[in-house]
Amino acid sequence: AALQENLDKKLFGQHLVSKVVVKAVRGFLNNTNAKKPLALSLHGWTGTGKNFVSKIVAESIYKRGLQSKYVHQFVATLHFPHAHSINLYKDQLQSWIRGNVSICPRSLFIFDEMDKMHAGLIDSIKPFLDYYELLDGVSYRQAIFIFLSNAGAEKITEVALDFWRNGRTREDIQLTDIQNALSVSVFNNKNSGFWHSTLIDRNLIDYFIPFLPLEYRHVKMCVRVEVESRGYTVDEDIVSRIADEMTYFPREERIYSDKGCKTVDAKLDYYYD
Repeated sequence: AALQENLDKKLFGQHLVSKVVVKAVRGFLNNTNAKKPLALSLHGWTGTGKNFVSKIVAESIYKRGLQSKYVHQFVATLHFPHAHSINLYKDQLQSWIRGNVSICPRSLFIFDEMDKMHAGLIDSIKPFLDYYELLDGVSYRQAIFIFLSNAGAEKITEVALDFWRNGRTREDIQLTDIQNALSVSVFNNKNSGFWHSTLIDRNLIDYFIPFLPLEYRHVKMCVRVEVESRGYTVDEDIVSRIADEMTYFPREERIYSDKGCKTVDAKLDYYYD
């Protein structure tokens, strides 16, 4: 219930995300006989809400949210920076996951910047995501894996623009309109940690979840929520000015915010310092 409520209140312009994430997480947590861990792959441009959603998922399961000792975050450029160390990283990654799931079967692993991860590295965790009852005496079936990536964002934008140009609303977009094309796009993206990954090839990712690019009205929603969270009264003039300062694409239509809501916080510092 808290997961649904937080997504409804704080996530804007992402009807597909709200629907799929709540359904997937709730169904998995209520399943006493899951056959494999839950694996969600979140895709979209910067600032569309991927990190925010993974934070809300963590908060809905663990008292301390992302600060819980059962939540483990990996950032590709921080934890796996060097291509020549990929074999070492594979061993470390397997060891980290095995050790943490041994302590707490309901562990959450978040992999950020999948589009910057070295190809082949993520395949080292394939056994943990597969349909095994036990691996060396450990069951991984209660664990949750969330992958965050910018890869596939172009394909998502392409679908959203097609709908817009055909006079249909973004809310008309269904998961079936994007998911297959998205998984193929990510699988074939050489600049992605999922490039030709066995996780995709073996259908071990349960959902590829598209984050649609945010429009001007969504940026204004982000500004209002951030202003209120700081304890200020919303000034619509400032809301509009901040939204107007953002850059939008495509160049001709200027429909979608380049950075989503990413820089809203910094821009508010200027107006409310």
